[in-house]
Amino acid sequence: MSTLSALTDGRVVLGMGAGGLWDRIADMGVPGLSPGAAVEAFEEAITLIRKLCGGGSPVTFGGKHYRVHELEPAPVPPPPVWTGSVGAKSLAATGRVADGWIPGHAADWLSTRYRESRPIIDEAAASAGRDPRDIRTIYHLPGRITDRALPAARNADGRWIGGPAAVWVEELTGAVLEHGAAGFMLFSPGGGTPDSGTLGRWANEIAPAVRAAVAQETRT
Repeated sequence: MSTLSALTDGRVVLGMGAGGLWDRIADMGVPGLSPGAAVEAFEEAITLIRKLCGGGSPVTFGGKHYRVHELEPAPVPPPPVWTGSVGAKSLAATGRVADGWIPGHAADWLSTRYRESRPIIDEAAASAGRDPRDIRTIYHLPGRITDRALPAARNADGRWIGGPAAVWVEELTGAVLEHGAAGFMLFSPGGGTPDSGTLGRWANEIAPAVRAAVAQETRT
């Protein structure tokens, strides 16, 4: 992963988690772990990955779940580590050791999940001597890019539906400037990769306009 990150000038990130589908994980021969132990192993793994990247002296690490002795680290820095933590223990681990967090279930900056979860990350980061702002929040964002205005951009539950490109630009710009959003990943409302037309509008109309609007606001 560190090699891929270097080759792509840091555009590759490493997604890590404590494991949400343990039946399938066990099918691959991995010993089952309790939820608490899985979070311990998750945090240890991120810590060890950091130690094994960036050059320096051989690494010896004696964790509860992972151990290495005099292992030569990779010469290039580690890729950013993003998590999709949901539970309190996992969120705290994200605050202590990760670089980015993607709220689960496509929860966005206006959701209860975000409002209740992000403070756990921030408190853990501060307790570990980190600046909470260093843990970026990136959002999975389902929605339709339409030619005409919809009756509402959000449904009755407050979840984002979409609308014309200009509505997307306004919403995402506000998310960055008012709520500290660090990035967005578009996927279709039904899940999966959007169609090529939607991707083209996202890449050519929405993303550049959001960047320009954010840049304009930060200059003023």
